[in-house]
Amino acid sequence: MSFLRFIVVVFFLVSIFGASNAQLSATFYASTCPNVTEIVRGVMQQTQSTDVRAGAKIIRLHFHDCFVNGCDGSILLDNATGIISEKDAPPNVGAGGFDIVDQIKTALENVCPGVVSCADILALASEIGVVLAGGPSWQVPLGRRDSLTANNSGTTDIPSPFESLAVMIPQFTNKGMDLTDLVALSGAHTFGRARCSTFEQRLFNFSGSGSPDSTLNSTTLLPTLQGLCPQGGSNSGSTFTNLDLSTPDNFDNNYFTNLQNHEGLLQTDQELFSTSGSNTIAIVNSYASSQTQFFTDFASSMIKLGNIGVLTGTNGEIRTDCKRVN
Repeated sequence: MSFLRFIVVVFFLVSIFGASNAQLSATFYASTCPNVTEIVRGVMQQTQSTDVRAGAKIIRLHFHDCFVNGCDGSILLDNATGIISEKDAPPNVGAGGFDIVDQIKTALENVCPGVVSCADILALASEIGVVLAGGPSWQVPLGRRDSLTANNSGTTDIPSPFESLAVMIPQFTNKGMDLTDLVALSGAHTFGRARCSTFEQRLFNFSGSGSPDSTLNSTTLLPTLQGLCPQGGSNSGSTFTNLDLSTPDNFDNNYFTNLQNHEGLLQTDQELFSTSGSNTIAIVNSYASSQTQFFTDFASSMIKLGNIGVLTGTNGEIRTDCKRVN
């Protein structure tokens, strides 16, 4: 590799992941808040006992946060002078888990005031939520700082549930992620719920065809979903169903078996297996046959996700209230 090309590659990686990325460390709070993991786990365990969707809610917030200006906690900010909240943008309407973040932040502020960032709370609570649901564990790099503003218009970078694979791939590669990351992170849909409004376009008149999406299993899934979300119904935003039909509250690899059976709920889910000739098909098959491989790749992809565009050092701040800047 020529020196000039090397410099170009380094500049690209820095622009994607942030120049201060090396400052993230799993032991970042070892001296300033040594019990951070136990505190976050305690709140997540308590919340999970009354809200089985807690882990899925938090990991969605983390993903949506990282895809807009990087993992900086900007998704948590409310509207304020000079700030147009990302919460009100279409990809985040109906998102849950903000109250869980507030509970975690309060618990941390009681022990380690002004130390742990809201961005790190999202990253750490995501890992804990996955583990509590039976999924893999990983060392979460910490040391992110919080943004001073939000980017409502930037939420268009967040993949919607209505995308084709051809649209999704550049959405991931633009963040420095590859096909393995796309498929592995989509596996987070092994737990949680989705509103009718996120998949009803598949049920009756898909892409103006006058017929349901042909990649949707017409025997096992389509009739059930059509009954749950009737055409022209008024409940599309308030009726939920499981993202994973078989083990909806467990973090496992059944999501990928569902795709093989044409039982992916969202269009973006099923596209991973049903897009003819796509390299994602082999990855889906690999994960369906090996939960260990899925868990390994998922953990790696979550670390990679959590490294996007982080603020460290003296950039940003440590919010004392995740909903507003200091």
